[in-house]
Amino acid sequence: MANRSVDPAALEMLARADAEGYSTAFSRAEQMKPCPIGAEGACCRNCYMGPCRLVGKDADEKRGVCGADVHVIAARNFVRAVAAGAAAHSDHGRDLALTLLAVARGETDGYQIRDEAKLRRVAGYLGIPSEGRPKEQVAEEVALRLLNDFGRQEPGFVSYVSRAPKKRQEIWARYGVTPRAVDREVVEGLHRTHIGVDQEPEHLLDHAVRTALSDGWGGSMLATDLSDVLFGTPGARTSAANLGVLKADEVNIVLHGHEPTLSEMIVAVCQEPELQAYAVSKGATGINLAGICCTANEVLMRQGIPSAGNFLHQELALLTGAVDAMVVDVQCVFAGLGELAPKFHTEFITTSPKAQIRGARHIEFDEQHAREIARQIVRIAIDNFPNRRREVHIPGYKKDLVAGFSHEYIEYMLGGRFRASFRPLNDNIINGRIFGAAAVVGCNNPRRTQDEATLYIIKELLAHNVLVVATGCGAIGAGKYGYLQPELMEACGSGLREVLEAVGIPPVLHMGSCVDNSRILTVLSAVVAEGGLGDDLSDLPAVGIAPEWMSEKALSIGTYVAASGVYVLMGSESPVKASSEVTEIMTRGWEKKFGGRMEFEPDPEAIVRKALDHIQAKREALGIHQAKERELFDMEKRRELVV
Repeated sequence: MANRSVDPAALEMLARADAEGYSTAFSRAEQMKPCPIGAEGACCRNCYMGPCRLVGKDADEKRGVCGADVHVIAARNFVRAVAAGAAAHSDHGRDLALTLLAVARGETDGYQIRDEAKLRRVAGYLGIPSEGRPKEQVAEEVALRLLNDFGRQEPGFVSYVSRAPKKRQEIWARYGVTPRAVDREVVEGLHRTHIGVDQEPEHLLDHAVRTALSDGWGGSMLATDLSDVLFGTPGARTSAANLGVLKADEVNIVLHGHEPTLSEMIVAVCQEPELQAYAVSKGATGINLAGICCTANEVLMRQGIPSAGNFLHQELALLTGAVDAMVVDVQCVFAGLGELAPKFHTEFITTSPKAQIRGARHIEFDEQHAREIARQIVRIAIDNFPNRRREVHIPGYKKDLVAGFSHEYIEYMLGGRFRASFRPLNDNIINGRIFGAAAVVGCNNPRRTQDEATLYIIKELLAHNVLVVATGCGAIGAGKYGYLQPELMEACGSGLREVLEAVGIPPVLHMGSCVDNSRILTVLSAVVAEGGLGDDLSDLPAVGIAPEWMSEKALSIGTYVAASGVYVLMGSESPVKASSEVTEIMTRGWEKKFGGRMEFEPDPEAIVRKALDHIQAKREALGIHQAKERELFDMEKRRELVV
């Protein structure tokens, strides 16, 4: 069992599951071996003349029934995965744009514009005049403009492309990959990969890039911005993470999934005195909320709601016997919860019109009746509290943390209210105190030891003075082991530690949910605009790492980050390993075109080595690779400074 997770809370609950015979993702992964042919991208099932599996020593010479070789098949499979991942994140963004439109028109129950300054900033990105106009009028125009980025038919491109550095925009235009509209790219990706359409690997992968960019610089980026407008731009929040945040004497409601509209409303109604009193009337001392997965990140960074864990904790939370309701919306929700929940009295509630799960109670959520529906769900959880019929077993593991480092808050921390700027970050990268930056993001995967690679990579990067930012389940993983605490400075190299202590921020910056990888793009763009580190994202000493990825969304993210000019290292084996040609395109080919590349590397030690070597190469290219001694200025030299 030791190789299932490095989290003692997880191991404790898995021991309970094994002893009592309950199935979990961990045990199912052990029982079911992955198909090696499909895992490497050598199986095509895009029509019903097959499936065609191209394997063996002569795989490069084999052809499917239609004549497609392994390189075409691997490329088509990759395009379809990216299209699905981009669709998932971007559909999240669409729902938020529709919510903002409803708020602007007064058609919702309980929602409002919480960050008017962010709304007007977003309007500025879009060229929409906002000065002197009512916020509702501005919000309506913003929502309609961004909704057009999904289905645009006329010539044009996704609006937020303009936020990328000018050189980056020119590169995308040169290779014809500037995204036109989210839905258009997703649909075209499925069309191209239908039997008998696009059958040239590089041409297929160019469209994978275009589709992924419509996610990163489109659907995901607008999802992040509109979440800030509707629910508030995150700032530093103290909280805690791991299963120990559950409480035996309170009604425990676990919020799981990805979209913040329902979860934010449940947070709001749980504070109502009437519902608190109702919980007490049922024998509880109160109502306790906790999150799982990216919904956890959404309510953590805005409301300080604790996280019960990352992706692989969802079944383990139910095994405690303390969860009175698990409320889910979309993405990363196990079908197995429907079978497990009744065995532990938990009310398992699905809420999205897009997702029903066998064994769950379905209460469909809509923004027009948001508060009423949220109250209904909370009352169901409270009514279920007296139904606990077995011993509650909550592992005593949790760590305090600080989360919520948005682009805006990082600027504020670096420069203060009146001098907010990325200049201190740039200067400390240039002078070498900060060696470079790394984003450690992404899922858990039960075929890898939970959190092990994520934790190892973070430790090693910090020791080498690399500033780490994190999103998604990787961020929760960092939180479970204390890396989101400002006090944990002994893990850092001396230069990084000096900077972090001066600013007062943790070794790892929690930047939000998986759609908030777009925040990382905006930070990198701001660093380029600040000057001194090149004129494009590809010049920066920075890397992106997904140590334990498992989803199609991760492939979309990795692709748009690589296409934005960043070196991306994905843990686990390559889904295109069967094709040397596709592998070559995604590494050397993309690097030549876009300045970034995507590699699949299962060895965490190799990931760290490659990341550090890449950062060093970028420092050398910028001419900042040699350590510089501090120069103490006397008054004469100070007078020579140009201010």
